[in-house]
Amino acid sequence: MPAGVDFWPYFKFLTASLLSMFAGAQLVHSYYKPELIIPAIPPKRGELGELRDKVKREAKMAKEKA
Repeated sequence: MPAGVDFWPYFKFLTASLLSMFAGAQLVHSYYKPELIIPAIPPKRGELGELRDKVKREAKMAKEKA
């Protein structure tokens, strides 16, 4: 096992650290109560299209230069 530690102490430490991580995540989520639902609101005009159009323009310019 890593660092010369036997299997069972390593397994106990690994289990304790995973349980601690899961408990901490649960505690944070219960305290802050994040909104985990993605709303079905479509993007406003130009929010996503601007980037897509910019990429297309840059690709077109690169083809013209080549």
